[in-house]
Amino acid sequence: MRSDTRVREAARDIGARYGVDFTDDAAVTALLAERRKSLETEQRRPAAYLGLLTLMAGMFLPFAIPLSPALDAHLFAVLGAAGALTVVGAALLVHARAQWKQALRNGPLAGYREVLGVARAHGIPLAHIPPWLEGRSTGGGGKGAAPIPTYPPVEPAPEAPSDSTPDSTPAPAPSAPAPSPPTTASVSVPPKPSAVSSYEHMADAGGWHDETGCLLFLAGAGGVTWAVTVGTAVGYAALLLVPVAVWIWLAGRRQGREKEELREEALKYVTALEAAQAAGARVPELSPQLRALLDDHH
Repeated sequence: MRSDTRVREAARDIGARYGVDFTDDAAVTALLAERRKSLETEQRRPAAYLGLLTLMAGMFLPFAIPLSPALDAHLFAVLGAAGALTVVGAALLVHARAQWKQALRNGPLAGYREVLGVARAHGIPLAHIPPWLEGRSTGGGGKGAAPIPTYPPVEPAPEAPSDSTPDSTPAPAPSAPAPSPPTTASVSVPPKPSAVSSYEHMADAGGWHDETGCLLFLAGAGGVTWAVTVGTAVGYAALLLVPVAVWIWLAGRRQGREKEELREEALKYVTALEAAQAAGARVPELSPQLRALLDDHH
């Protein structure tokens, strides 16, 4: 916010409405830590757990009717109880969700999101937004229950006019140019390496090799067992699935090693961006993959 006086003044005005100085890093850090803990407490309230257990009981109770003659003898009463439990459980979950949303959307957190929206409207990119601040999942997916507000883009601030004499006589040229004040542009922003771009493409890939390889191995073992038990030679053809499973496991391991190497390069890049932003530079917004990496790092 130091790079734009208008954003700084807007942050102070917003902070005055919420009783928080959003230009004070220490105050904002303490606020976010306290509010995050409060939101986690809201999610762990007894009403949420009780609602989940009640909902599960209402949904699974009908499946127990064929297993118990006593329940089968009182079919309509059991179905009515299952419906009542389902409704009560859903109501408790909705109530717990509403309380969590209210805590997220109201209070100083709403003012902080306003500040972030104003900064983005003035052309200041937001390199890192923690998912919990917008009510998104831990992986950063979805729009979230309280997204950063969007405001119309604001034109860059005009440069201050240079001092000149009121009369038409031109001022004498200075003997030496005056040194320009230091700006945040002098802070270098690291360029994105190609390894980071490769990590962004690979971050969401994979993850299926172990499961697929295990299924193929079990299918091969099952086919051989069937062939030995029944005496059908066709079952031995399932042995071909075993080398395929091994190949898939090796491919997944190779991809995992490559992804881990690229992850280290991406982590160095986002750490350098954090340092540049802390020094006052305007850094580009992070992709969802890099935001998730930064969330895991913190």
